[in-house]
Amino acid sequence: MTGCGREPAKPAAKTKWVVATDATLVPMTFINDKSEPTGFEIDLIREVAKEAGLDIELVNVEWGGLFGGLITKKYDMVISSVTILDERKKRMAFSIPYLKSGIALVVRKEMEGVTSLEDAEKKNLPVGAQVGTTAYFFLEKYPGIQKKGYQLYGHAVADLIKGEIDVAVGESTGTLYYKSRQPEYFQKIKVVGEILTDEYYGIALRPEDAELLQKVNSALSRLLSTGFVRKLHEKWDL
Repeated sequence: MTGCGREPAKPAAKTKWVVATDATLVPMTFINDKSEPTGFEIDLIREVAKEAGLDIELVNVEWGGLFGGLITKKYDMVISSVTILDERKKRMAFSIPYLKSGIALVVRKEMEGVTSLEDAEKKNLPVGAQVGTTAYFFLEKYPGIQKKGYQLYGHAVADLIKGEIDVAVGESTGTLYYKSRQPEYFQKIKVVGEILTDEYYGIALRPEDAELLQKVNSALSRLLSTGFVRKLHEKWDL
């Protein structure tokens, strides 16, 4: 007589992938006046999903919870101007890069004599940046600087204009927003010196999701080669 045991049921294939983003960095990812997520990265991830045949759900998460939520499987992907770093690669996998950016220094329009963080350190000026970002980590190279942390880069720019701080440090892509979309702000500030870093953004995933990573990379490669991503650069004034 043959046995009548049954093989264990296989887990159901995932049908929807949750994508987390911190929708606070204009023009990359932000909430518009209709309370909907929008921006360069929102357009990009939606097109990547369409190209890869993935059904996605976008969720807005504070920056501090993005990576922990990814690792604990609350989310399946993160797209939020995440710089590809060796330290982050120890815990996460990254797609191919989709954008090059860097850290920029912003001061009030009338300020002279400050074109670098060395200048700010010598003058003992207060410098603001968003906590948990590469810009904030970069300030740690200058122990003499008065650091002030912000939950949002935009809050640092607002305090800069009010005179609460003298320098704001953040991603150059975020600063470009003020030039193109909020000219009344940009009339009060200016970018000085050179871009301090070369940073490449990627979509973050879990290392074990190799098949998902392959689909994302294939879709992203096609969108880069066909010029779709370049058109998004133009749309969002990057």
